[in-house]
This record gives sequence, C-alpha cells and structure tokens, in this order.
Amino acid sequence: MSKISLPLISFPHPQIAGFILFFIAGFADGLMVPFFPLWAQHSAAIPIGLIGFLFGCYAGGELIAAPFIGGIADRIGRRPVLIGSASGIGLGFIALFFTHGVVETACVLVIIGIFESVLHPTIYTLIADVTPEAEHRNQFSKARVFACAGGIAGPLLGALIVQSNLGYVFLASGISMLCGGVMLVILLPETRQQLADEDAEDEEGFSALMPAFRDRRLAALLIWALLLGVAGSWVEAVMPLYAHNQLGISSTNVGFLFTLGAVLNTLGQLTLTRMLALRSPMFIILSAGATLILAFAGLLIFSHLFSLIVAVCFYSLSQMMVGPLMPAAVNQLAPVRLRATYMAALSVVSDLRDSVGPATGTALFAVTFTLPWMIGIPIVAMAALGLGISLSSNNRSSSQTPE
Repeated sequence: MSKISLPLISFPHPQIAGFILFFIAGFADGLMVPFFPLWAQHSAAIPIGLIGFLFGCYAGGELIAAPFIGGIADRIGRRPVLIGSASGIGLGFIALFFTHGVVETACVLVIIGIFESVLHPTIYTLIADVTPEAEHRNQFSKARVFACAGGIAGPLLGALIVQSNLGYVFLASGISMLCGGVMLVILLPETRQQLADEDAEDEEGFSALMPAFRDRRLAALLIWALLLGVAGSWVEAVMPLYAHNQLGISSTNVGFLFTLGAVLNTLGQLTLTRMLALRSPMFIILSAGATLILAFAGLLIFSHLFSLIVAVCFYSLSQMMVGPLMPAAVNQLAPVRLRATYMAALSVVSDLRDSVGPATGTALFAVTFTLPWMIGIPIVAMAALGLGISLSSNNRSSSQTPE
C-alpha cells in the first residue's frame, strides 16, 4: 500500500470518522439549504420561479452521477473517494458564494450533486467494512443520529451568520466540508478488502454499477423501498403548504415543527433501535407503515395544529424504524467486493424519492388538499407489506446459504 493511502495518525475505529463526516455533511446542508432561497432571491437576483429548478439541479447532479460513479469506491478504495467527495462538496459550496445568475448557480449545484452522490453510500460502506454484520443496524442508527444532530446545529448557526451576509452560509458550509476532508486525510485508513477476484470480468460495465439490474432480490427490495419513501416524503413536501394554506400557520412555526422532528430523530434513534433489536424485519417495516398511516389519517381527519405535531412525530418514528434497516438489509445482500456498488443503488432510490416525492405530492395537493393523505394510506400499506415480505425472504435465503 502506498504512503499516500495511509492516514497520518493510526486510528483504531474508522467508523467514528464516518460518523463525524455524517455530522459535518448534515451540518453543512443545514447551514446552506434553509437559506438558499433567500440568498437566491435577495443576493443573486434569481427569479422566485427558478429557485425550485435550482434545487432540482442539486438533486439532479446526485441522481445522474450515482448510477455511474456511486460504486467507484469498490474499485479505487473508500479513503480516496471520501476525501475527494468531501473536498469537492466543500469547494463547490465556497464557489456558490462567488456565483451570480441562474446558469452559473445551476452548474455549480450540479457539480456539488455529483460529488455528493458518492458520499453517503461510501460512508455506509466504510461502516459495514469495519463492524460485524450483527452490529450493522445499530451502527447505521448511530450514523443517522450524527446526521440529524448536524441538521439541527447547521440551521441554528446559519440563523446567526445570515444576519451579516446571506452568502456567508456557503463559506461556512464549504469550510466545514473541507475540514472534514482534512480529518479524513489525518485519521482514515483504507478499509476496502483486497480480493483475488476483484478484477473479474463480471465487475466491469454499467451493469456492475447498477446491481439492481442483475440482482432480483435487491431490485424487489429497492422498488418497495422507493414506493414507501415517495409516499412518506409527502409529509415533508406537502405539510408546509397544508399548514400555511389550510391552517394559517406561519413559516416560522412550520420550521419549528420540522426542528421537532429532527430532535426526535436525534434523541430517540438509538433507544428505538435497541428496543427493536430482537424484532423481525417484517415486524419493524409493518410497524413503520402503520405509524405513517396514522400520520396520514390524522392529517386527513383533523385540521388542527395538534394533528400536525402528531403527524411529524409519527413520521419521525417511521423514519427511525426504516432508516437503519435499509442499509443493513442491502449490505446483507451485497458481495464483499461490491458493497459500495450496492449502497450506491440504495442512494439512487433515495435521490429518486427526493425528486419524485415532492413533485407528486404537490401535484396531488394542487387537486385537493386531502388527496395526498387519501392516496398515501393505501400506497403505504401496500409498500410496507411488499417491503416486509422482501426483507423476510432475503433473511431466510441468507440463513439457508452455507458458509
């Protein structure tokens, strides 16, 4: 192994570096995303109608790049990919501070999305590399806690920074990601296992980068997960409009509602994961689906602030159940040499959810404000049942496979 691939300090727990990077990424997004529309309108003179397009460029960069480079860490290693990703995102955020106009901003956001497309799947892969399989769900729960904590800290600091200059949030986000890159250089060893068959012919080409096309078990898992995620995302996408238009709740109070959800995720994730440690994947997924259905039912039946609070709590509870389970299930299916590639497939589903979910949810809301919740209930029921059956089937197959 060359010296350039070695950390400056021998660090015995590489997964901790992954947790810290999750916090930094959540912190940087929390600094930038809530204040981006204000910056675009007041500092960059971008028309309001194009701000949504720019957010689409950010998600689009991830969605376009993930199928092609999402599994690159299986070929060149986890360490260089994470260092390059963190540094590229950081430089992209800083570039936003100096950007003017729609075209320039869109190009920078697409580039940031490309670098970000490999960040989360590679961190999950790093954690899976260095921890026992029995611990994966708990380890991925810790990763979610760090990401949620960063998502709380970022907007709080951003609210202070924007009092001086809206664009300073980009500088702060970029510097934090660059600091994350420096941390990786200092602490992170390479965790990718060198295998004798890693250069096998079947690992080349687009099909190797999108294993869902050749692994039917993974494909079934991801399809149901996408359907459940799209319906669940309607809470985040539609509820602010519902709260403001139907209940007259201010934007500030809507922000407090989602802050409550982030706090619940941060404080409750590990406790809930321990409580469900001995439960089957079917039980967990069906419980998550039932919880989300209760959130939809409350929004459908009651038009009151209390129903919004309950819906946010139930939605957060559902996310805490599903969040750690999915990367653990995908990693269980993945051959060792293709761990990052399989995680990249899960990342594509996440990007699709973030793109398709808000678009479909707001389109349904435009027809009538109760339609997302009416349609969401049967979709969640079907998706949760399908996902639960897929997870149970995969568990049985794994237990019957000889070691």
